[in-house]
Amino acid sequence: MTTKTKTKKDNIVKLAGGKRLSAARQGIDKEKLYSLEEAISLVKARATAKFDETIEIALNLGVDPRHSDQMIRGVVAMPNGVGKEVRVAVFTDNEDKASEAKKAGADIVGSDDIIEEIQKGNIDFDRCIATPAMMKELSKVAKILGPKGMMPNPKLGTVTDDIADAVKSAKSGQVEYRVEKNGIVHAGLGKASFSEKDILENVHTFIETINKAKPSSLKGTYLKRAALSSTMGPGIKIDVATLKVA
Repeated sequence: MTTKTKTKKDNIVKLAGGKRLSAARQGIDKEKLYSLEEAISLVKARATAKFDETIEIALNLGVDPRHSDQMIRGVVAMPNGVGKEVRVAVFTDNEDKASEAKKAGADIVGSDDIIEEIQKGNIDFDRCIATPAMMKELSKVAKILGPKGMMPNPKLGTVTDDIADAVKSAKSGQVEYRVEKNGIVHAGLGKASFSEKDILENVHTFIETINKAKPSSLKGTYLKRAALSSTMGPGIKIDVATLKVA
C-alpha cells in the first residue's frame, strides 16, 4: 500500500468515525446532568461500533494527589466482571509458587526470562503479580512497568506469596484505578453488551469503593463531576446525587 493510498484510507476511517460520533451525540443535552440509569441507557444505545465497546466512567475528585494521603489508588472486583480476558504474568523463581500460579490460571510464569522480554519491549500481559522475593529483580524494569501502571505493588495485592488467590482475583474481573494529577479517575466497568442492570451494579460497586477511599483530611467536595461513555461514544454527564455519594 502506497503512502498516498494509506493516507486516503485513514481519512475515510476518520470521516466515518466522525459521522458516527456526530450521530451518537444527537438527542443528548450537553448541559444536562442525567441520572446514572439514564446515562447507562444512553451510552448503551450509542455504542454502535463493530466491536463490543467498553463502558467507561470518569470521576473528577476534589483531591490533590501530590499529598500522599490523597492519592486514591486500589483495585476492586466487579460483581459482573468486565467482559475482558485478562492476561496475567507471575514473577517467581520458586518452583512450588510457579506450579501454584499455573494451576490458578496464570498465562505467563517465570522470572529473569520475563524480565529480559520486558527489557526488549515485549509485554504480553495485562496484569503482573510477583512474590516478595522477586521485587529486587523487578526493579530492573520498574521504569518500564511503572508508567504503564503495571508494576506489582503490595497495596494492590500484586506482591504476595498467596499466588493462587492473587491470580484468581486478577482473572475474575478486577479493576485497577488511580487518580491522575488533575484529580480524575478513569475506569472501564464492563462492555456495551452487558445488561443495564449489570452495568449499574458494577458502577455502584466502583463508586462505593471510591467513597471508602475518601481521605479523612479532605476539605470540601469529594466527588465533583462524573461522566459515562463508551469507547467510541460521547460522554454523558451524570448527576452525582444519583451515584449514592457518601
